[in-house]
Amino acid sequence: MLNPLAITSLANPLAIVIAGIATLTVVLVSSLKGTGWEPTTDISDTVLERRASAVPETDFPEPGNRAIGGGGGGGAIPAGAEGEEGELEDGSTASSGPGDIPEDEVEYFDVEFVKQGETVELSNDQPILEQGEDQGWDLPYACRQGQCVSCAGRIADGPSEDFVEHDNQQMLEDPELDDGYTLTCVAYPRDSFSIETGEAP
Repeated sequence: MLNPLAITSLANPLAIVIAGIATLTVVLVSSLKGTGWEPTTDISDTVLERRASAVPETDFPEPGNRAIGGGGGGGAIPAGAEGEEGELEDGSTASSGPGDIPEDEVEYFDVEFVKQGETVELSNDQPILEQGEDQGWDLPYACRQGQCVSCAGRIADGPSEDFVEHDNQQMLEDPELDDGYTLTCVAYPRDSFSIETGEAP
């Protein structure tokens, strides 16, 4: 006669194997079937269209300066030289700046950047700062609107206004301009000259 302990010791490994096979079968079948979940449709475009149709149209111009603390200058309508005007969509006129030059009237001037040790040709339709950056130079600046002196430089050849035209600079007084100081972010070349960048009054 078989010992009952021997029978249970034989049954246990067999039961374990059978349970393992059953578990693997259930996992395999459920993974083949999938969960039945399907993603919901994207309604973001519909929501945006509904919101856009609910907001009335305005005639406000797009702001030109989104910087925090950017000040009043640099809005949608460019500030410019006296006497120059351009026509807006509604038929009214606005001043144009010194950089608003037709392509066929663009002139080039030799400008020596003393600290960089190079003389380059600059056009009269872009500020000195932008054209210096186009050369790959890391020139000082902050506001880019003529409302600080971070980008200031000094033209050694005489009064700065003999060589550049400023577009709405608000920081330099007449004696400083006469001493050759300029704000490179709003200064457009009008002649050849030498400039030391990073020089503030």
